[in-house]
Amino acid sequence: MSFFRSVKYILSYLIIAVSIFSCGGRSTPAPVSNIYNANTFGERNKAAIKTSQYIVKKGETLYSIAWRSSSDVRSIAQLNKISPPYKIYPGQKLFLIEPKVKKSAQASKNKVPHKKSTKSSTENSQNSNKNTLASTKKQAYGKNVSARKSYQNSTLTSESFSQKISRWQWPIKGKVVEYFSNREQGNKGIDITGRRGSKIKATAKGKVVYAGSALRGYGKLIIIKHNDDYLSAYAHNDRILVKEQQQINRGDVISTMGDTEANKVMLHFEIRFRGKSVNPLKYLPK
Repeated sequence: MSFFRSVKYILSYLIIAVSIFSCGGRSTPAPVSNIYNANTFGERNKAAIKTSQYIVKKGETLYSIAWRSSSDVRSIAQLNKISPPYKIYPGQKLFLIEPKVKKSAQASKNKVPHKKSTKSSTENSQNSNKNTLASTKKQAYGKNVSARKSYQNSTLTSESFSQKISRWQWPIKGKVVEYFSNREQGNKGIDITGRRGSKIKATAKGKVVYAGSALRGYGKLIIIKHNDDYLSAYAHNDRILVKEQQQINRGDVISTMGDTEANKVMLHFEIRFRGKSVNPLKYLPK
């Protein structure tokens, strides 16, 4: 009888030991992480604009609207015929997606023109060939420079080329507690913990295109334009130390770490390439 009792006690101790070991094996408490993801990521994702049109609210810039809609600011500006520096005003209606062309308008464009005589068609064809040959000869001998420059400029600004950042730097030293995710409801950047009031620095040279707290889920936010392709964002700041349109250099202090609209003191950092979220760890030095 005592033998079976001893075996029973041993089995009980083993079960308790396994349970303690399993709980102690976690590097971070799963329940807290889950709550954090649900609250913080959810708030940021709720701020996303998914409509084809948008009415500008007070405190917003074209860059902040492009950020929320995951769009390239140049596309929205072109669609709404807004020139740099992209000034907008509260109550203004913006198209975020090109409106559909009405069938009647499209049909009128597609009307078949009246047939011309064979003679006139032949003459037009011959004239066109002569003009093409003349233009080709001019280009071959270095003439028609303006046309060639125009072509080169359009090629350089096409999406086949991207403007590189010569060097990125970490915005702050700290522990990365949340990583980038491609999932629809995932984290669109990285989250770095630290002490309240720690100095946050610009990760590359650029211009401040947004500084405020109008974006839900980001708290006090700064967005920096580095060139026409790349933007970076710094969220949940305690104090913002820069102003919109301010030129800054890599390493300049732009804010202090805080927990505005977050469950803990941290920096949420993002990089966008032509409006789309990319993994910051692929750009930041190892």
